[in-house]
Amino acid sequence: MTIKAYAASQAKAPLVPYTYQEKPLGPHDVRVKISHCGICHSDVHLVDNDWGFSSYPLVAGHEVIGTVEALGTSVGHRSQGQRVGIGWSSGACMECEYCVRGDDNLCLRSQATAVGREGGFGDAIIVDSRFAFSIPDQLTSENAAPLLCGGITVYAPLRVFGVTPSMKVGVIGIGGLGHLALQFARAWGCEVTAFSSSADKAAEARAFGAHHFVSSIDQAAMASRKNSLDFILSTVHADLDWNAYLNLLRPDGKLCFVGVPQSQIQIAAFGLIAGRRSICGNPTGSRHQIQEMLSFAARHGIEAKTEVLPMSEINQALDRVRSNQARYRMVVKA
Repeated sequence: MTIKAYAASQAKAPLVPYTYQEKPLGPHDVRVKISHCGICHSDVHLVDNDWGFSSYPLVAGHEVIGTVEALGTSVGHRSQGQRVGIGWSSGACMECEYCVRGDDNLCLRSQATAVGREGGFGDAIIVDSRFAFSIPDQLTSENAAPLLCGGITVYAPLRVFGVTPSMKVGVIGIGGLGHLALQFARAWGCEVTAFSSSADKAAEARAFGAHHFVSSIDQAAMASRKNSLDFILSTVHADLDWNAYLNLLRPDGKLCFVGVPQSQIQIAAFGLIAGRRSICGNPTGSRHQIQEMLSFAARHGIEAKTEVLPMSEINQALDRVRSNQARYRMVVKA
């Protein structure tokens, strides 16, 4: 059987219709008929070869929602017709120390959904069933799709770095990741402060869950928050004055990066030493964390704010993400 998809033929090229032969199902595989696929900025980086390892033709897309059409012989936890989601990771060795302890997202042999294989910008995908997650009934497909990458990207650090409900959390950037981070941190029970250079986002930031809003270009406002936060999550791709944010942390506070700045991060060592502060980062979450995140989102009504276009308008959707015009996540629908 063939799968119809949209692929880039070279870096920065528009996506065009593309068909490829699907591989036979392995014992743990499922074939998923795709209904929705979110567009993450990572998809733009892959299409444009910003990271230097893309190969073409390239079918991107790794925030997939669809229904199971066929199952491998060893699949017992999924069923035909079941709605599932697939994120950045589509496989791991399941044998190394990281997989055994439940950190399969750190596996050195992990497989990415759209790197070296075809992703979700198409009508179907074959994936290891252990990386196809059950979608709670309370979540609509278009709002759940971005949770498979954007959602887990901001949820996992709360779990990994021991953020507790008593803590004061800051979120830098109110965009595709940031608007989800505000919702998760608020539902987690934290006191949440949003930081943005766009003052017109204050009302929306509060609607997403922020207790406080700080204009990051207001030096007086920034200075007034010194030593006030336990954990700061940076979701932006811009270069900022990271030492200024380090000064906002209380003793033992952490500045965590999930967005990738354009340049190397410059941090003064004294800012770390004083107050025993630290900087950290986190990739996508483990399988357990992803399923937990979906259940948490369903219970607390957390969802991505999306703009939906038909799959045939994939280039328009990609361009909106590329130009930072999405409010706040783009999703294409089959």
